[in-house]
Amino acid sequence: MKTILVCLAHPDDEAFGVAGMLSRYAQDGARVVLVCATRGEEGEIADPSLGTPETLAQVREDEMRCAAKTIGAQELIFLDYRDSGMAGTPPNQRADAFVNAPAGEVIPKLVGIMRRVQPQVVLTFEPFGGYGHPDHIAIHHHTVAAFHAAADADQFPDLGAAWQADRLFYTVILRSQLAQITQAMVEAGMPNDGFTAILDNLQWPEDEVHLRMDVSTTIDIKWQTLLCHRTQFGENHPFRRIPETAAKATLATEYLALVWPVPTQGTMVTGLFVE
Repeated sequence: MKTILVCLAHPDDEAFGVAGMLSRYAQDGARVVLVCATRGEEGEIADPSLGTPETLAQVREDEMRCAAKTIGAQELIFLDYRDSGMAGTPPNQRADAFVNAPAGEVIPKLVGIMRRVQPQVVLTFEPFGGYGHPDHIAIHHHTVAAFHAAADADQFPDLGAAWQADRLFYTVILRSQLAQITQAMVEAGMPNDGFTAILDNLQWPEDEVHLRMDVSTTIDIKWQTLLCHRTQFGENHPFRRIPETAAKATLATEYLALVWPVPTQGTMVTGLFVE
């Protein structure tokens, strides 16, 4: 079975970046496996009736299970670390924060998953984690290390037979994509300070994208996946306050960078799997 393994940091990481393509491949019979490092304990609570800081971990786990089902994922795995919060905040210092988890502990967990699941394709964040979130950066480093270790029979021999996936991709956010979102906000008469700050932090080069996927055929599923994350995607979220058609238009193309095998300049691929 064709299998896609997606290694992310928090519930809702899957929704904005790759939910459209994942649901499209799931519809075509591919197996989608989601790995989530944390339960997003430091996330927002859009509506106080949805939860409290003490219950947010369970609430967001439930939201992630809703999203996984909506996408059509066959398996959802939590690594059971705690959300580290944004860079420079007190949660960064917690011993159980994902950002403080030893590589020697996380990498074998991911290697074991890769060897058991045997994906042809692995997806994770790029080195800056989109906009610099410490957990995004951490799952990037651990996933890349595990991708290569899983293929090396000399590493972690007790975790199963070596498995070499065909491709490793990074999910990327482009400045042009976010600029489209901020323009929609301006046209809707909304302040865009938050998105402008994120826009200023984006680092991935526009010319280092190797897969641009039109997901307009599954944009409604992607939207429903976002709506699963009620604590994070409430009625006051910018995407909920602009016309839904405009929001969907900005989300209807998803971008990936191929990093293994190392592409030559100008390489473009048409899908996740090797044809």
